[in-house]
Amino acid sequence: MSGVIIVSGTDTGIGKTVAAAGLAAALGAHYWKPIQAGTEDGTDTERAAALGARALPEAYRLALPASPHLAAEREGLVLDPERLALPAERPLVVEGAGGLMVPIRRDPPWLMIDQFAHWGAPVLLVARTELGTINHSLLSIEALRARGIAIAGLLFVGAAHGDNDAVVPALSGVRNLGRLPLLDPLDAGALAQAMAGIDLAAIREAMAA
Repeated sequence: MSGVIIVSGTDTGIGKTVAAAGLAAALGAHYWKPIQAGTEDGTDTERAAALGARALPEAYRLALPASPHLAAEREGLVLDPERLALPAERPLVVEGAGGLMVPIRRDPPWLMIDQFAHWGAPVLLVARTELGTINHSLLSIEALRARGIAIAGLLFVGAAHGDNDAVVPALSGVRNLGRLPLLDPLDAGALAQAMAGIDLAAIREAMAA
């Protein structure tokens, strides 16, 4: 879908929100996280806005920090994929909840990756640079390809690790679009500077397809 890119991760807690917020700010795009699970310590939408993104409100905001299906069940809800229709704003950076295989709904089963396939937009896969990233990244890439989902590229987060950054693209054929270091302090200015090292032209190309 033209004008949209989905940001997903090989795992949770790897810097996906920071990457999505930085990307939205750098592209002048809107940021949207349709499902927020966990609100006690603030939301990813609030973090993205603080990092310079133009953030849109969530479709669902759930209190429990858990898989969306479980967080919804605790509130007596069943998440409705029809309520997850993409907003009209473009360009648009969409952040998924957790990894690809996270359940949105238990019965009938509906996973985050199913929602991505339904949206029909390319996915930018965020991966750690640390130990374990080769396996997690290659499994995620296989899952996306099995569902016919276009992959815009890989964006690594963490300290430099030359082999991991090279071997995942070499084994998968998915291009490395750059690396975001762990930022301290993490603020809009520092993130904007770090995004200068990301291949934004390739991401714009993927969004235009």
